[in-house]
Amino acid sequence: MSSPNRDNAHESKPVVVKKYANRRLYNTATSSYVTLDDLAKLIKEGGDFVAYDAKTGEDITRSVLTQIIVEQEQKGQNLLPTSFLRQLISFYGDSMQFLVPGYLEQAMIAFARNQEQMRKNLQATFGIFPFGQFEEMGKQNMALFQRALKMLSPYGRQEEPASTEPAQKEGEDPRLKRLEAQIDVLTRQLEALGRDRQDH
Repeated sequence: MSSPNRDNAHESKPVVVKKYANRRLYNTATSSYVTLDDLAKLIKEGGDFVAYDAKTGEDITRSVLTQIIVEQEQKGQNLLPTSFLRQLISFYGDSMQFLVPGYLEQAMIAFARNQEQMRKNLQATFGIFPFGQFEEMGKQNMALFQRALKMLSPYGRQEEPASTEPAQKEGEDPRLKRLEAQIDVLTRQLEALGRDRQDH
């Protein structure tokens, strides 16, 4: 998905989609019914849409986007690891819940920003993934999230500066530790995959 497409998407207004009681989705721009697949294709091509309940006028864009993700995942195009989904669910109702959307959004923006460079690296190295860049980006994102959590943690504010190491460990969320460990495992698996490709 190239950046020009995304730029064009920002310049034009999102397509308005209405959802009727029979669960059918109606594209007001093309005056035709569409499927979740059609909307997924629209997004992949750099477009955008907003969805409303035809009867109440309620904005249901988030719900429709979630349905698209569920449908894509059911087709075997798995982008969301089971462990990630479990951790995401565990944050619902948590005192740190408000941090999660912003963190995930910034992580995806950073990933999208580096996407074109990654594609070029892939082509330049004949299909070998730039693991070092991916690992470094993941570490930076994780460090950003941990700093935000520590700033807002009551432990981080009450401890004296002298006792730095114990205070950091006490204020850390165990779920972040698990997430860090899983990122390390994924990175090692990607590196192993890259070595296998080099051998062949």
